[in-house]
Amino acid sequence: MTVPGFTLRQLAYLVAAADHGTLSAAGQHLHVSSSALSDALTDLERILGARLTVRRRAHGVTLTTAGARVVDQARPLLGAARELATSLRAGEGELVGPITIGCYPTLAPTVLPPLLHHFGEAHPRVDLHILEATHDQLEGRIESGDVDVAFVYDTSVPGNPRCERLFSLPAHVLLPATDPLAAADGVRLEDVVGRDLILLDAPPSSQHTLSLFASRGLSPRIRHRTTSYEAVRTLVGRGLGYGILVQRPANPASYEGYPVVMKEILPAVEPVGIDVIWSATQDPPERVIALIAFARTIAWPVPGAPA
Repeated sequence: MTVPGFTLRQLAYLVAAADHGTLSAAGQHLHVSSSALSDALTDLERILGARLTVRRRAHGVTLTTAGARVVDQARPLLGAARELATSLRAGEGELVGPITIGCYPTLAPTVLPPLLHHFGEAHPRVDLHILEATHDQLEGRIESGDVDVAFVYDTSVPGNPRCERLFSLPAHVLLPATDPLAAADGVRLEDVVGRDLILLDAPPSSQHTLSLFASRGLSPRIRHRTTSYEAVRTLVGRGLGYGILVQRPANPASYEGYPVVMKEILPAVEPVGIDVIWSATQDPPERVIALIAFARTIAWPVPGAPA
């Protein structure tokens, strides 16, 4: 067997430089100096006989065509090396090691509790790390390996990952329990468009809400915008407006205790799919495969029933 002249450490430095864009940011991430990182990249280029990066002061690090190719091939090598070290700590049939779970903030209260509770209980030596992030914050992190698996809305899936549908829910109108429409079987958007809307202003929720109105030629009157799901419920509970939400908590009251009601939109709107996604370019470790399989077994919410 021929021993390569380069090291995994050099490959890790190259990948970090590519991911972080500058030597200083990559060095901070790896806890090494910029000069040490630069020297390692220079040695790697000498060993491979190709220029991998363009490094210019104040302009960061840019990969050459050869550098991009090496980074793509280095990621699974580094992943395999981490898994080798992890596997030695596992007993027969035992899952060991970290899983970083990405999740849209509005999905987190529905998706994360059963995973952290039941999967964590069944596999105590798996370290579940949570990253609550919006679509733009998740962009590229599945591909880079920073995130192992993520739970997202099908209306906005970052990148081109493997993807599987877990459940679907249509959006609903949220009203204070004292609202005259609270006793109706359902609510038409035309019935509320002239009222004040409390908009959940977090992508992709805001785009989805506005698209529901636009599809019917309507333009809602937005009174307040908030990135907090619970803030929407609280403001609605106080009677300051109505909300359009997808997730369906079991609690029939707002954070402050004001009662709210969820009413189906009439005519029915297209349900929003909630998907689990993972890398299409790297085979996930056994523990990630087990988490995805476990997610398929959960009794997720269904339309017309509380979460």
